[in-house]
Amino acid sequence: MNAPFAELGLGPELLAELAALGYEEPTPIQKSAIPPLLEGRDLLGQAATGTGKTAAFALPLLQRVAGTKPPPLKPFVLILVPTRELAVQVSEAFHKYGKGLRATVVPIYGGQEFHRQIMGLKRGAHVVVATPGRALDHLRRGTLDLSSLQSVVLDEADEMLDMGFAEDLEAILKATPTTRQTALFSATLPPRIASIAERHLKNPARILIPRDKATKGSMPNVKQTAYIVPRAHKVAALGRVLDLESPTLALIFCRTRLEVDELAGRLAGRGYRVEALHGGMSQRERDRVMKKARGATVDLLVATDVAARGIDIDHITHVFNFDVPASPESYVHRIGRTGRAGREGAAITFASPREQRLLRNIESLTKQKILIASVPSPRDVKARRLDGTKDALRAVLTAGGLEGFRTVVDSLATEFDPLEVAAAAVRMAHEAEAGDAAQEDELDIPSTENFSKPRTFQREGYSESAPRDGARREKKSDGKPSKKKFDGGEGRPEKKTRGWDAPRGGKFAGRDSGEKQAAGAMTRIYIGAGTRMGIRPADLVGAIANEADVNPRGIGGIEIAESYSIVELPEPDVARVIKALRGATIRGRKVKVNRDLGIRK
Repeated sequence: MNAPFAELGLGPELLAELAALGYEEPTPIQKSAIPPLLEGRDLLGQAATGTGKTAAFALPLLQRVAGTKPPPLKPFVLILVPTRELAVQVSEAFHKYGKGLRATVVPIYGGQEFHRQIMGLKRGAHVVVATPGRALDHLRRGTLDLSSLQSVVLDEADEMLDMGFAEDLEAILKATPTTRQTALFSATLPPRIASIAERHLKNPARILIPRDKATKGSMPNVKQTAYIVPRAHKVAALGRVLDLESPTLALIFCRTRLEVDELAGRLAGRGYRVEALHGGMSQRERDRVMKKARGATVDLLVATDVAARGIDIDHITHVFNFDVPASPESYVHRIGRTGRAGREGAAITFASPREQRLLRNIESLTKQKILIASVPSPRDVKARRLDGTKDALRAVLTAGGLEGFRTVVDSLATEFDPLEVAAAAVRMAHEAEAGDAAQEDELDIPSTENFSKPRTFQREGYSESAPRDGARREKKSDGKPSKKKFDGGEGRPEKKTRGWDAPRGGKFAGRDSGEKQAAGAMTRIYIGAGTRMGIRPADLVGAIANEADVNPRGIGGIEIAESYSIVELPEPDVARVIKALRGATIRGRKVKVNRDLGIRK
């Protein structure tokens, strides 16, 4: 089953894990990156999120360090990532792939207790997955020693630079052995990424996974919609949308056959007639499923890309992407299975917050808009399902043959109002039809309004073509960083502050001026930590992005004084950021956080 992976040089333990996880064939980035990384070569890779690049570096690096016990505090592999969420995601991937090799993985990121991370490092870790700020904190404390490091990976390097981690990355790489293997992955390769690669990579293998071209004329007649949903809530969101859409036949795509089997089981529990299609099935089983689909005796087909090849059924009304596909070309191939013969089809995609970039890539390359919609509410679902129950009852009433049931109604009518009896029967029919869905439909799916639409800032000193290096400062005529001051608020010690331009930076607007940024009103928050604690702009941007899941490009100006800092944020993000930072630590300490009132002691 894993012959393609075996041809890349991976060992039996890793192949067994891939088979258990349902991976059927390597993606282009995996085919290109695994062999040189297994050889110990440096690598510079350009590939977008969602192309399978985590496995592209995790599999070969795990194989290279397997079988050797790491000493305390001295990992063999260091993976640097921009956000806490990605650190957790990459750690889980390493843990999954490395089970058969007994590989130990320790994630270290802001917001988690230092003691817990230190204990993991002391036990010895083959792999450490870290955000740059927290990795640097451990280096300074002496709880992370990179002298035994064999490989380091900079994952999503452009994002790390956007968040202001350039200086941190340089400091971390300086602490690693010159003999290390280095891999750098980035969705884009602007000059600043090329500069890092030139300084830190030795004769790297260069891999470019090209963006697939798709033209407007090649696209099918399909209405395209996306829902931005945290991964943990995708199944519930899919169930609600299915109930509202009522597809004649829907094709639902998952990445692995393990996901296919799990999702098919969950949807069957909601009362749908579901069949799974994946590479682990025999041809006889596949033929059985396809016969049922063509005979309209199945509602949903849940499939992997590989297993769905060759599906040609005219009455597929909907295509669902449970995850955003790895490339725009895959997306076009998937949704091309609906909207045929002049009919209009529907393509619905469920994207986690981190996958929004992939949606924008698809829009850019297909020249078509994907509508971002809100997940249906429990009330919407209940109303739609009641309509279905009503239609079913109407069909039963029309068919007749109810004489044998009248005696029950007549008997109950002597005790209750006949309308109440009918309502009770409708409720029973409604709840029976809902099945497992009734409980899921009451779940509160987090609102994604704040991050479903990317913000665009057009402020003084910024243009879309300008570099997005979070560490960029304004320069005075003498070449030194300029001081930045507030336009409003008394008692603020100008001489103690130092200014910084966030990725979309510019001067603060006065609080009472009523000015609006392009994306809406901006609000300042006060953070009780400043230069005395060693606070840098990257610490604040990293904490806000990681703890509150805020797009770092939406952060405005930052001022750092001796004992406090002021950060400018879009108003919709303020409450969430304050709540998140109050429960987190910055540089290992709890800090006071609230809206800035301009009062200083």
